Amino acid sequence: MRGPQVRFCERRGGATCRAYSTRSATDANAGAAHPDPEVVAQAKRRRFTAEYKQRIVSEAERAKGSGGIGALLRREGLYSSTLTAWRREREAVIRQALTPQKRGPKSKRDPVQEELQKLQKENARLTEELRKAAIVIDVQKKVGALLGWPIATPDPDKKL
Repeated sequence: MRGPQVRFCERRGGATCRAYSTRSATDANAGAAHPDPEVVAQAKRRRFTAEYKQRIVSEAERAKGSGGIGALLRREGLYSSTLTAWRREREAVIRQALTPQKRGPKSKRDPVQEELQKLQKENARLTEELRKAAIVIDVQKKVGALLGWPIATPDPDKKL
């Protein structure tokens, strides 16, 4: 007896059906001219629609009991890990839908550009502050010179 062959089943929304062939190996060689219609030449990855996934997950919830989920998975040709992944996907979508969303239009500002503008403003403010401090120092020097106060100027040739 040959192992189970998987074939595509249209009526189940893209799920596969397991077909068991009882032909012997000699029968299979004898009929080599006619390919087995239950075996696809090239395996194709199954794709499930959202409606199909939702239907299977809801059926699995209703089938909780003694072997109900297993029977459902066998009937549909699915693995339990697939069902678990679909449940996680559904929970993630529900969680995202229930998180509070920020109201109003989306911000069009770039955070990097905002930081650049902030630093440029701060640089301009500090430059202006330095200019004012230099003016105050020059005025103090002139007042000191008029009043005859000696002002010590650092010697540029002298090193610390």
